[in-house]
Amino acid sequence: MKTFPADRAPTDEAGARDWLRLARSERVGPVTFAELMRRYPTAAAALDALPDLAARGGAKGRVRLADADRVAAEYEAAMAAGARMLALGAESYPPNLARVEAAPPLLWCLGDPATARAEAVSIVGARNASALGLRFTETLARELGAKGHAVISGLARGIDAAAHGGALETGTVAVLAGGVDSVWPPQNAELYDAIRKKGAILSERPMGYEGRARDFPRRNRLVSGLGRGIVVAEGAERSGSLITARYAGEQGREVMAVPGSPLDPRAGGCNLLIREGATLVRHALDVIEALSPLHDDAALLEDEEEAWEAPMVEEDAALRARVMELLGPHPTPVDEIVRMSGASSGFVSLVLLELDLAGRLAREPGGSVALMG
Repeated sequence: MKTFPADRAPTDEAGARDWLRLARSERVGPVTFAELMRRYPTAAAALDALPDLAARGGAKGRVRLADADRVAAEYEAAMAAGARMLALGAESYPPNLARVEAAPPLLWCLGDPATARAEAVSIVGARNASALGLRFTETLARELGAKGHAVISGLARGIDAAAHGGALETGTVAVLAGGVDSVWPPQNAELYDAIRKKGAILSERPMGYEGRARDFPRRNRLVSGLGRGIVVAEGAERSGSLITARYAGEQGREVMAVPGSPLDPRAGGCNLLIREGATLVRHALDVIEALSPLHDDAALLEDEEEAWEAPMVEEDAALRARVMELLGPHPTPVDEIVRMSGASSGFVSLVLLELDLAGRLAREPGGSVALMG
């Protein structure tokens, strides 16, 4: 994975507004955003380049930039609420999340962004948790906090709320599917207020946005990415908690689970994870021991050595045609396209960026791409 260029993060309000507008523009997802900032010194320069890049990729119409008035309204609403923008590449951006593939270009934060520190553990589980599961989770979170770990969760009922409550005095981060000012569920409003005062509330969504069912997988991916490891305290075999654990595995995180009775459906997912190789958790020391080897993991704790490769600047029609020829409706690893085309990775990335902005490229997890239409 390539590291994001830290010197691109905005340093003033004008730059932050441009950053926000680029992130909210049509067809600019996290991967495309990173590719744009690889090539242009500022978000403003990337915004200026978007129409030409999309046209070169074969767009049928002009790519729509985010409406300036809507972006201004979002920014001003965030400032009025006391939220802070955490831009990818900036020191304030959560260090673990920054090393996740397709990390969000920005997060809105209420509270102290430093709470989302590198020494963090994600804890998730069932909303309809048992009394024993709630007690265990609160104790686990409190003990992890006492050892210096922040606790990450999603502010849902049940296990999430217990995890936040146990770590409230030592550092906890709530990740929301809606905007940071959208309290959900309502019964956790008091907990939300406490986390805002003592920890941090994060979201990649605009202010005022109310989370929907389709937003929770994205929220779950942030929950797993913010921690160095994840603990599933209770969760059925088909549950959002298991989805979050899968994301954690894909992100290279340590996956841990609390065992339970085979007769309790809420323990089914945890027992399945343990059967598949997850670390069994009895108490906080199990979590700490599982994470200890990760102190030497450069992919999580240090910037990687691979630098951004400067793209080819000259137009090479034959080489471009070769790259296009290698693309098709079935996902192909980008590394294979580079190898078989003979082009530099920078040139291939440029062609893919243009196709992406034109709405003609599908990006798959793991770095594969497919041509659409």
